[in-house]
Amino acid sequence: MFALFFHGLQQDVKLFCVAPVVCALFRFVFIAIYGSYPSLTGQWKKFYHCFRYGFWWGMDWNAYVLIYSAILVSLPGAFFPQWFAVGDSLRVFGVCFYIAILYAAFLGKLVYYYHYRDIYNKTLWMGKNADKKNLLDIFFNQNHGALLLLSFIPFLFLCVHSVQLLLSTPTFSYPTFSSNIYRYLFNTFTIIIVVALFYYCRYGGSFNHANKPEWDEIPTVVKEDIFLAKATIDDLVALELVWKYPPHELLNHSDEESAPLIDTVIPKEDWRHLAQPLAAFARTAQGPRITPPKHIFYLLAESYEQAPLDSPYADLHIADAGKAFCADTHTFTIPNFLSAGLLSQPSLVSLLLGIYDAGLELNEREDFWHNTLPTTLPLQMHALGYRTAFWYGGELNWGSLQHFLPAVGFDEMHGAPDFCPSNAPRTWLGVYDHIFLTEAGKRIRATDDDKPVLHFLYTTSNHGPYTIPVGDYGFSAEKIMPDAPEAVRKNRMAQRKLGCYWYTDQALFHFIREMQESFPDSLFIVTGDHAMHVLPFDCNISMRSQPTLREKVGDFCAFWHPMLNADIWAENVIGGHMNILPTIIELIAPKGHPYLSLFPPLTEKISTVVTPHHWLTETQIGSFDDNLCQAINADEEPHTTSDGGELRVQRDGWRELSGWLCRHPELLKPCNQYK
Repeated sequence: MFALFFHGLQQDVKLFCVAPVVCALFRFVFIAIYGSYPSLTGQWKKFYHCFRYGFWWGMDWNAYVLIYSAILVSLPGAFFPQWFAVGDSLRVFGVCFYIAILYAAFLGKLVYYYHYRDIYNKTLWMGKNADKKNLLDIFFNQNHGALLLLSFIPFLFLCVHSVQLLLSTPTFSYPTFSSNIYRYLFNTFTIIIVVALFYYCRYGGSFNHANKPEWDEIPTVVKEDIFLAKATIDDLVALELVWKYPPHELLNHSDEESAPLIDTVIPKEDWRHLAQPLAAFARTAQGPRITPPKHIFYLLAESYEQAPLDSPYADLHIADAGKAFCADTHTFTIPNFLSAGLLSQPSLVSLLLGIYDAGLELNEREDFWHNTLPTTLPLQMHALGYRTAFWYGGELNWGSLQHFLPAVGFDEMHGAPDFCPSNAPRTWLGVYDHIFLTEAGKRIRATDDDKPVLHFLYTTSNHGPYTIPVGDYGFSAEKIMPDAPEAVRKNRMAQRKLGCYWYTDQALFHFIREMQESFPDSLFIVTGDHAMHVLPFDCNISMRSQPTLREKVGDFCAFWHPMLNADIWAENVIGGHMNILPTIIELIAPKGHPYLSLFPPLTEKISTVVTPHHWLTETQIGSFDDNLCQAINADEEPHTTSDGGELRVQRDGWRELSGWLCRHPELLKPCNQYK
């Protein structure tokens, strides 16, 4: 009986080698596709440690192949000859099923990294409320989804035959013993060895669970290379890390846990005794810097990031309209600017509510469909006598906006499909930007009653799968970017992304020019909702093969009004979404006007910006998620170090404040009760 088990265990050990080899191959392919290492000279050490550490870390999952096969195949096969006879078939099925899972996770990572320049992270949690049709559109039309799915056939065919070939190799015969005692000792020793092997591998080459591999312990020589450090993590491990730390974990914190962290960011020590903790953030306007305009236009542009406007990428000419706008003497820009979220919804929600969404998806929570906070943008504009209107390029059912927008205080909400021509071309997300903005402009002019109004306009077109026929609207690589590297001009996918950015750039600032002509006293604010890595670093646009952290996450921000001048802005070069509302108020509110804002306006000197994911100082930009920072200067090569702990404390404080407010819906009121 144990002879059959001994044979089976040897087959199991053979299978044990398959998954780590497959993971190593996936790691190699990932590095080959997204990394850029023209020469390995002097780099062997970090690659060795990348694959070594990745091997042991991956064993957190891969070690279970041995246990699966030993317990479910070899053990019953020792008692039932019929089961033993089909044992190898069961092993092939089991390991190939697991490899198929590894392959699916690997393909998913390739697609994910293409869009976000990162391995799996917390943004995955946002997918449950994302537009599934848009995700499918991106997958099939931008990422060749059909080919990726079909690739399972040859891949699994190769795996099945390779595993069968491996299992056909000879095994050792069960030894002959002169005494039953020796046989029992051998059997016991064999089982102990298998169990020990499992735990040794499962714990990353150690018998101590505390020594399991983790991000903080990645060898320094590897971690200094940000990309290679990410490549070290196997895909199932990365998915497990995402699963362990859902953004909604804040809702599980007790008030006793949250309060000490909130203490670090809230101005008043006795905030727990306030009827509304946000009252601790009361501010008083210092007096208007400009004549309050009749029209304020806030344009939140989908994925309109800062990097294409930087001088190193001038030959691309995809942001010329934006650069012309920024060159106006009455335009103020923040070259180093952070969005409030990594994706559209948390950025928008944070902007409108005045607190960080922090991944809580507050717009999808029913408490925020009926009640809201006193810090919202519409409510605070109402206090200054402004009507508020929200214009969106897509359907208002996206992100439950039809419920969320009236709750935060908007007087009007308009979805482009409701007011644009029924045959207007559109993506899954919304009507093409130039049509949406043109039609919105017509209605804004037609309904103008000469009373103060804030128009919040949110575009959608600069988004995957980048299928808008931008050539029909004037984009031509040879015409727009004749001096760009040939690799850029000949790369079809790069042209689709660059062309879409150019198209949005043209549409945005054409709309602004039209509104400036119709309402010359208007205040315009333009920001992106977040960055989306439009620049093709694999096409020789830079000496670097990867964007700097600033280029990855840096958002666009600009203000324009005919009375703006440099003296207003306190020489600020950094800022974030959450500084916008207080800035608007400080520009137009009468002296002594009370308002609420967690963050200072851009009319005051700002030394740091802290968001749930990133931070800025005047010299550095950092990532909390990756525990790194780089010099802020876009022309410098990145120098990676660890970020400062005091900024992480602030980040935790802002997140806990959002969680506290979410856990206490009794602190919310209907917007009409704030008037």
